[in-house]
Amino acid sequence: MPTIFTHAAVPLLLGAAAGPRRISRRLLGAGAIAAMLPDADTVGFGLGIAYSSDFGHRGATHSAVFALAMALVAAASSRWLRTSPWRAFGFVGLATLSHSLLDALTDGGLGVALAWPFEDKRFFFPWRPIEVSPIGAGFFSARGLAVIGSELFWVVLPTAILAVALWAWRRRCDGRREMPQRHMP
Repeated sequence: MPTIFTHAAVPLLLGAAAGPRRISRRLLGAGAIAAMLPDADTVGFGLGIAYSSDFGHRGATHSAVFALAMALVAAASSRWLRTSPWRAFGFVGLATLSHSLLDALTDGGLGVALAWPFEDKRFFFPWRPIEVSPIGAGFFSARGLAVIGSELFWVVLPTAILAVALWAWRRRCDGRREMPQRHMP
């Protein structure tokens, strides 16, 4: 898995680039939490739940069904999130799903149960450039630093470039709306 911080960086960067009129601070925070939440399944290690179990790491909480459930919770919470139900649904749903898609790009683990509960198979993308993060104390090691470098290059940098492009496009579109129309004589 990429580190928990990298999972949060994706919706934070893209949501911030979209601007506060489109993505409220509460929705931005909900997206960041939703992007990290699938890894709550690591609690299962301490409870004796096998990694390969449906409820083990990268199991049910990494599925499209879980992302859909998070999106529905966000839509139902849209007033509190200070946005429309559709925007809450889309932003939180995609933020949650981004976690699983990033995990499917890593070079280790058992894969992601993206199609759970309809299929037990775990998936990886054919191209897996992101180094898998060590879990627990191993994160604070030379290997952990190498993983952070990998994530900065393969996730944060491309997301930041996309965010800057989104920000520039938004500024350009917003500027067009605010420009006074000239009337030809």
